[in-house]
Amino acid sequence: MRVVIVGSGIVGASAGYELARTGVDVVLVDSLTPGRATSAGAGIICPWSSRVEDPDWHRIAVTGAEHYQGLLASLSADGETELGYRRVGSLRLVSEAESDEALRRVAERATESPTAGEPELITARRARELFPPLAHEGPAIHVPGAARLDGRAVRDALRRAAVRRGARIVDGTAAIVADGAVRGVRVDGELLGADAVIAAAGAWSPRLLEPIGVRVRVAPQRGQIMHLRLPGVDTADWPVVLTRTPHYLLAFDDSRVVVGATREDHAGFDHRVTAAGMAEVLGEALSAAPGLAGATHVETRIGFRPMGPDVLPLLGPVPQVPGLVVANGLGASGLTIGPYAGVVAARLARRTDPGIDLAAYDPLR
Repeated sequence: MRVVIVGSGIVGASAGYELARTGVDVVLVDSLTPGRATSAGAGIICPWSSRVEDPDWHRIAVTGAEHYQGLLASLSADGETELGYRRVGSLRLVSEAESDEALRRVAERATESPTAGEPELITARRARELFPPLAHEGPAIHVPGAARLDGRAVRDALRRAAVRRGARIVDGTAAIVADGAVRGVRVDGELLGADAVIAAAGAWSPRLLEPIGVRVRVAPQRGQIMHLRLPGVDTADWPVVLTRTPHYLLAFDDSRVVVGATREDHAGFDHRVTAAGMAEVLGEALSAAPGLAGATHVETRIGFRPMGPDVLPLLGPVPQVPGLVVANGLGASGLTIGPYAGVVAARLARRTDPGIDLAAYDPLR
């Protein structure tokens, strides 16, 4: 059996690795277009503190967070250990008035997830001890099992591990070939025959699927995310900070603090850092953590989140085109749900049990 995967971000790379592990002939196709969401994503794994209330989102997001434990072990066995993954915990900043109800909701979600640990309400002073640049004066909800990771490193590890197990990577522009059912993918003139095709091209999926009569409701949302450095400061164990707005802060091992991000729905595929974007990101970051004022600007990354019609992924087979599987629409949850979504897509391509009820995630809804 051969499966061609169009898109080798976190979802496509995970699908490729899963298929290669099961002995399937796999080809990963990537156009190398700038602005891929995986390359820019912050890398926060903490669905328990999310303000999203949809139970179907919560179900797949928590499953995605739990999936990392097995994935890390599998990649380690394949020689891939440098993923930037660390369980550093998270702080969700709240007000006194909302703290009890917010803690109740987070704790309720965490009971379903062994990875989460036991959430607790901590004081502003303790929050500042954990993340020194903070200026928050209210309480915070601490989730000890929350993690951060380097999305690029995870993607690259998945790709390398898949190749070692026999997968092939082809760079170029893909076009799906279908005649009743999928026949393969044409890449810059070369036809790659396939028994199944996984469309994991993120925000670019409509361009990929519309020529074969498949419409997915996905649009790009530009996110600008800034990387700062605090020279000489050990930031390795600082927790993820979820502010009272959609903005966040998280730290990595190299004195780096990542702050973000914009959510720009009408920017199209305009791959630019803008003055307004930088002002928004820095303004929100320094409002929450004025201790970052002296940090050095390292880089600003841009990613186009694939936004679906709601908060749920677009994940499942396309009945009118047998052999076609869509894995898309993860929005801001790409690095949380992506590896697990890739495994589900791989199972669907092999025509085996996906292991989850996909009714809520119908890719054509």
